[in-house]
Formats: sequence, C-alpha cells, structure tokens
Amino acid sequence: MTTASPSSAEAPFVMLHLGLGAFHRAHQAVYQQALHDAGDRRWVLAGGNIRPDGADTIGALQAAGGAYTLETVSPAGERVYQRISAITRVIGWDAQLQGLVTAGADPLTRIVSFTVTEAGYYLDADHQLDLNFADLAADVEALKANKAGTTIYGALTQILRARMQQASGPVTLLNCDNLRHNGDRVRSGLLQFIDLIGDSALREWVEVCTTCPNAMVDRITPRATPAVRERVLAATGVDDAAALMGESFIQWVIEDRFAAGRPAWETVGVEMVSSVDAYEEAKIRLLNATHSCIAWAGTLVGHTYIHEGTQDAAIRQLAFDYVTNDTIPVLDTPAKPSPIDLAKYRDVVLDRFANPAIADTNQRVAMDGFSKIPGFIAPTLRERLAAGASIASVAMLPALFLAYLQRWHAGTLPHVYHDQAMDPAVAHAICGAADPVAAFAADTVLFGELAGTPALLAALQGASARVASFVASHSPVTAR
Repeated sequence: MTTASPSSAEAPFVMLHLGLGAFHRAHQAVYQQALHDAGDRRWVLAGGNIRPDGADTIGALQAAGGAYTLETVSPAGERVYQRISAITRVIGWDAQLQGLVTAGADPLTRIVSFTVTEAGYYLDADHQLDLNFADLAADVEALKANKAGTTIYGALTQILRARMQQASGPVTLLNCDNLRHNGDRVRSGLLQFIDLIGDSALREWVEVCTTCPNAMVDRITPRATPAVRERVLAATGVDDAAALMGESFIQWVIEDRFAAGRPAWETVGVEMVSSVDAYEEAKIRLLNATHSCIAWAGTLVGHTYIHEGTQDAAIRQLAFDYVTNDTIPVLDTPAKPSPIDLAKYRDVVLDRFANPAIADTNQRVAMDGFSKIPGFIAPTLRERLAAGASIASVAMLPALFLAYLQRWHAGTLPHVYHDQAMDPAVAHAICGAADPVAAFAADTVLFGELAGTPALLAALQGASARVASFVASHSPVTAR
C-alpha cells in the first residue's frame, strides 16, 4: 500500500469523520495528532454529526478551532494531558447535511470514516437491513426523493451521490465501530440501501470507486463529566468545554485496502494488516462481551461503575470463566491457532476494567443488549454447541441480560436504559410472559437460528437459576 502524498504546495488530504463523539476524539484523532506531532501534516481531519445531538460539544469545538484536551489515565492512576488539534474543521449540523455532503464530495477528501454504535447499522442476524426501524424506512423514502437522511446509510448515500455527480474520485469508507467484519457489513448494508432507493448508477459507482476495509478499534472512553473539565482546568489552565478522558491503552488494526491513499498510520502504532479477523474476534468476544457481562452483573447487585464490578470477586469470576471455559477454546484451536496470547489478553482486559480512574458507568456499557447478544455472545454459543461442548459459562451472559431486562420491565433499574435495536413492546412481552426464560430463548433477534432450540433453552434455564442465586447471595452494596 502506498500512502497518498500531496506536494508541499498542495492542500492536505482530508479524512471526514461522521460522529464527533468521545471515541473518535480519543482514538482516531489521537493517531492523526501523532502524525502531526512528527511533522507529517499531509492529512487532516474534518468532522460533524449526522443528527442534531452533541450540539454543546460541537459548539465548543468550533469555538476552539477543533482543538480540545484529552486526559488519559493509566491503571496505576497516572494522568497525562494532551492538546489535540488534528481536527481542523468542525462542521455544524444542518437538516440537509449540506456541510457534511460538501466536505465529503471534495476531491481532497479521500476517506470518510464513521462511528455510530453497533445498533446504528440496522442489520439483522442474516446481515439484512431491518426496515422495521422507522428511521431507516424513512431514510429509504427520503433518499428516493433526493432529500436528506438521518441514518449512516442516508448520510453516506448523499455524500457518495455528490462525489459521483462531481467526479470527485474514489474514496475509502472506514468503519470505526465494534461491529464484526465492520467494513464488509457496512458495505453490504449500504448496497442494500442503494438498491432499495433504486439508484443503479450509484450502486455501480460505489462498487467500482469505494473500498470498505475491516478494522478493529479499542480504547475505553467514558462519557465526559464535569469532573474531567475541572481536572483539565486545574492541570492545564484551560477551561475546555470539549475536554474528555480515556484510558492509556489504545489500539487500532486496519486491513490495508484503501481506494485513494491513506495517512502513514503504521509509523504511529496502527497495525496495518491483510486480515483483521483474529484481532476482531478477540476484541469483540474477550473485551466487548466481558464488558457487558460486568455491567449487567454489577447493576444487578448495586454497583454503579465498571471498576466496582471488576473488583467484585464474584463478578470477576463470572467474566473470567466465560472467557476461559467457553471463548478461548473456540478462538484458539489446533486447526486454527490464534496469533494472539488470549489468556494474556483476558488478563489485560480485566486489569483495564478494574481501573477506578476511568469511572466508566454500568449504564453506558449495559446499553444496546439487543445488538450485543447477537453480535458479541451468540457466536460463542453457536460454536460451542456445534462442537458438542458445554455452554454453561457463556450462557451466563444472556441470563444476566435477561435479569437486567426484567429490572427494566419492572421499572426498577437505577438508570435509564438505551437500546436502539430493541422493540420495547417485544421486550416487555418477553419479561411479562408466563415463562420469561423460554420467551427470551425463543427470540430470533437475539439468538438467530439457535432461538427456541432445546440446548439453548436448557442452558439459559440453568444459567438464569445461577444468576438468581448469585444476586440473592450477594452482599448488598452500601451507598457510596
């Protein structure tokens, strides 16, 4: 792969990012900042949101010319402050997304990246677009009429239409979300969306002029709190309304398939590879699924933060057993050994989650269970069952989510639950059924082809009984 390099007399190339939330600013922007700090300014970042959320942050970034302060915290509690100025253009939201479309259609824009969370891709268990989501169905009608959309597919379609019409050249679409085979899946979803709107010319252009490399991203980045802003002010003297924090660990692995060049990321620690599969599976199953396990279990026994649950011996053991007993055996086999030391990776993950300085909330990590079970957990269930092996340890995770969901159903969760992929009526029906475990086990959104099978039902019945015992026997958490 040859990285694109404008001459010194030319303007830099642009990576346009859709979704200027905390994760992008603590991850992709940090790698770009490292290039700038090393004197390589051949690429810059621009970005904005496809929905009118985060207006205060966008306003603060615009006022500071895109700059902000990042606080990183190590497991030992060491705090480091860094000024990030790699985002050189912050695009305000408008209902027609005209600012983003104009930026995305510029010939100097060679990469369009995005972070919208897993549920924002509206893909069912068979990787098909689910038009039961009203906003996705509305976007299909809007784009048929050449109007603006509100989903990632609507936004990308507008940008790519403009690029095609203006002959702006090829572009890479780079997914930065925790979605298995994220590049392949967004490409499939996008092409399905374009087919639904009947734009055959655009489909042909997208197939020829875009690439969608798979990527794995990793850095714990909690929602910013007023305390972060206060610490930044005390440490740097800058009152930064866009300040945020993240852990010291950071990783980005990308398949080197770019349509029109890329920054020299390999010089600042990004792993450019031919296949991201092994890294992706380790991240999704050992980190993401474990994160959710700790959040659901911690909430059930009264914890507020991830580090509290990770430091709780019983909860840590649940997570350890899930990885050790059921997940590592399907990711590291004699026929297909993993290139990663998975036991070491497990231990590093748990140490990261135990970091009290991160103060990541169960509420944030527990969200979107209706996407996380099929994406993070069901593959291990399927592979263990296909091998004729026990699923006792992995079944604890969906059982914990069911118990968590029953608290939501009863209105006794200590926080508001967000789940873009959940149909609230269906979730209430599961929890209100005569046999909630059987209703849960029969849900095809969650379990796909395993739904309703005797093996899954038996495992979830046993796991649900163990979850009830775990919650009942757990010492109550005192107020903090």
